[in-house]
Order: sequence, then structure tokens, then C-alpha cells
Amino acid sequence: MHEASAIESVVKIVSEEAEKLGAAGRVRKVHLVVGEATGHLEEALVFYFDALGKGSAAEGAVLDVTYIKPQLRCSSCQKLFERKRFSFECPFCGGQGQSTKIGSEFYIDSIEIEDMPG
Repeated sequence: MHEASAIESVVKIVSEEAEKLGAAGRVRKVHLVVGEATGHLEEALVFYFDALGKGSAAEGAVLDVTYIKPQLRCSSCQKLFERKRFSFECPFCGGQGQSTKIGSEFYIDSIEIEDMPG
């Protein structure tokens, strides 16, 4: 259910951006980047986007979601890597992986708006 409040903000931002460009431009697609660690499910994001977008500039637009896998940084060699299940060991040097913010993203990457009649 936490997807609803997140998507509510997305719809608001998309509507504000479309308004800046003029009411004639219809939003066709919204590209969203989501870290897997957020726990947001694509099906729920799309459901709420369609539901909350009704009556806004986002109505009828496609929500395109790109997921980012969480990564750890090795405390020894400083390389980034994806954690294997039940392990924090660096696959490069065997050092201990430390948490990063990679994989906790949630932002609008881009918005596609139909060309306005000229």
C-alpha cells in the first residue's frame, strides 16, 4: 500500500511539469527508476498510477519502471557488487561488503509528452 503515496507524488510532479509546458501537451509515458530495496512492486505502481492519474495530465500515460539492484561496497577493495544470498563477502577479494544507497532509488527519470500542435 506504500506504493499509493509514492505514486501520488509522481502524478503530482508529472501534472505540474505538463502544466508548465501548456495544457495541450498530453503525457504519453513516465520513466520511473526504482531501487529493489524499496519493496515497491511494479504491478502495484502501475495500478496506482492508472487509478490516481485519472483526471490529471498523467491519465492514459504508460508507466515504465526500471529497477536497480542493491549493491554493496567492499570495505577492502572498494568495488561495488551485488550481494549473494546469505553472504556479504566480496566476490573480488573476499572482503566484507558494506551497505550503500544503491538499490533504494525512487525518482522520475523522464517524462514523454506528445508534441503540441503548432
